[in-house]
Amino acid sequence: MNMQQTKTVQQLMATMGERARAAAHSLGLASTEQKNKALLAMATALYDNSSTILAGNELDLEAAGEAGATPAFIDRLKLDTARINAIGQGLEMIAGLPDPVGQVMDAWERPNGLKIERVRTPLGVIGVIFESRPNVTADAGGLCLKAGNAAILRTGSDALRSATAIHDCLAEGLTAAGLPEHAIQLVPVKDRDAVGEMLRGLHGNLDVIVPRGGKSLVGRVQDEARVPVFAHLEGLVHVYIHAAADLQKALAIVRNSKLRRTGICGAAESLLVDKKIAAEAGRQLVAMLLDAGCEVRGDAAICAMDPRVEQATTEDWTTEYLDAIISAKVVDGLADAIAHIEQFGSHHTDCIVTEDEAAAATFLREVDSAIVLHNASTQFADGGEFGFGAEIGIATGRMHARGPVGVEQLTSFKYRVHGNGQVRP
Repeated sequence: MNMQQTKTVQQLMATMGERARAAAHSLGLASTEQKNKALLAMATALYDNSSTILAGNELDLEAAGEAGATPAFIDRLKLDTARINAIGQGLEMIAGLPDPVGQVMDAWERPNGLKIERVRTPLGVIGVIFESRPNVTADAGGLCLKAGNAAILRTGSDALRSATAIHDCLAEGLTAAGLPEHAIQLVPVKDRDAVGEMLRGLHGNLDVIVPRGGKSLVGRVQDEARVPVFAHLEGLVHVYIHAAADLQKALAIVRNSKLRRTGICGAAESLLVDKKIAAEAGRQLVAMLLDAGCEVRGDAAICAMDPRVEQATTEDWTTEYLDAIISAKVVDGLADAIAHIEQFGSHHTDCIVTEDEAAAATFLREVDSAIVLHNASTQFADGGEFGFGAEIGIATGRMHARGPVGVEQLTSFKYRVHGNGQVRP
């Protein structure tokens, strides 16, 4: 990119930041009814313009195929009528959520008569940088709007046509509700320098960045961002089959956790089988995965169960495959399973399958992940499945937001203090 092009991108992003800041002020004061009207109008526009969205997506898919994209990448990029309907339904669900803005989180009175309230407020302007998932355009835009925030969205170049078609529907909804057209903006260029401008904060106009994509993107954002970041680096997700597991539950949960959609961050990447049941349950679990077309890379005990299993390397325990591949290991009890997750996990999502309530309680207490499950598929690690309507992403840090980032996580708070002439001695 030459100097003139760089300057043009800088000017574009600076203008977007200024417009977002102005829109954020209006959104912070918008009524619940007005925001909901916009969200419902966005959903209607998506349904009405599905053919246009699919046409743009088809061009993106063709380009990705010509570039040699993996099947997992294509799956994340692909839209169809069912997925567009799901995006619209997500917006409708967000409209049905309680409005967090203005909610009184806590209230108390001091001995001097001062009455203090802690009240939810919008964060301001949120930048979302995402790759190859067109649905994030609507999920992120809708969630930010409901929480009273302006949004600047930057999709990967592979999905720009799809995201633009979806963004047009969001803009239509904003206009229908009389809200600022710049409340949700999509970066219209593919230049990577646009990401750098967002990481630098757009001259103080960006309050939070949410990266949603691969390890290299998230790592770059965490390393270079000059504003707070809600992010997860990897989804190194484990399913542990405890000695007291119900085998039929285990088979169904492992299959769904790994194979329902292999390219999402909640997909299982490692299977841990308790030594006490490995001979029978482990063999059936491994055979089920292999028969379903999933490559299994195992330790010596797993390799001995089926000649189709490949020998795992140390690298396999720390690999987010996002594909029909899983690492598998036999562990010596609950403590060994937890120790393996602590050593190799990414604090995203981990599951125990067991009928032993005490073992489940120990796992849920001791595994330090944003989401821990008992007897349920890891693919429930999703804001929509949590009742949040949608999510901007899964945060694995320990500050402010953790787990699915929905409308409540996209707010901060302020204190309102009511007095009656009190002065401090």
